[in-house]
Amino acid sequence: MASEGWVKRCSRCKEHKPRAAFAKNRSMCDGLQVNCRECAATYHRERQLAKGLNVRPKLDVPEGHKLCLKCGEVKPWSEWHRNATASDGLSTRCKACRAAEGRAGHLKRNYGLTEAERDAMIAAQYGMCAICLDAPPVHVDHCHKTGRVRGVLCFNCNSAIGKLRDKPDAARRAAAYLEGNLWKPTLVAPGVYQLPS
Repeated sequence: MASEGWVKRCSRCKEHKPRAAFAKNRSMCDGLQVNCRECAATYHRERQLAKGLNVRPKLDVPEGHKLCLKCGEVKPWSEWHRNATASDGLSTRCKACRAAEGRAGHLKRNYGLTEAERDAMIAAQYGMCAICLDAPPVHVDHCHKTGRVRGVLCFNCNSAIGKLRDKPDAARRAAAYLEGNLWKPTLVAPGVYQLPS
């Protein structure tokens, strides 16, 4: 039979299946495993359970969807980043889980904080920016010289401190300027100015 070359008998389930149902194995004379992919996966799961190892349950995932190993949800392919090295071309974690891991990693790398510690700081500030007491705090503020974390601020206050170059004197002069106290230097001698104290 000409069609017999396109099928192979699985030694485990004893069914005749197309050659595409078998994984490759160079050491075999026909270049394919003796068990079909489904039987090989079942056998592997049984062996892992016998060893007492944790085995993910097999789920029927609809076409165009994938199971996220982090959150355990089945999501469409549009919710995944591309990964050319993966067998299906998609990442192992969905975009939302990768973003959450990225935020947690950023806090740990840059400030030495966990998300729980950051949330405790926000709770200690009563959920408000430590400077303007108006906007929600979303940016961790730290000293650029020592690296010490000072608090959690809103975007505007955090960038304002950065623009004042973390100098308390510049912040005091800015506050006095806003209150109407003009800080005009006085000319004492040619080229020599005195700032008011």
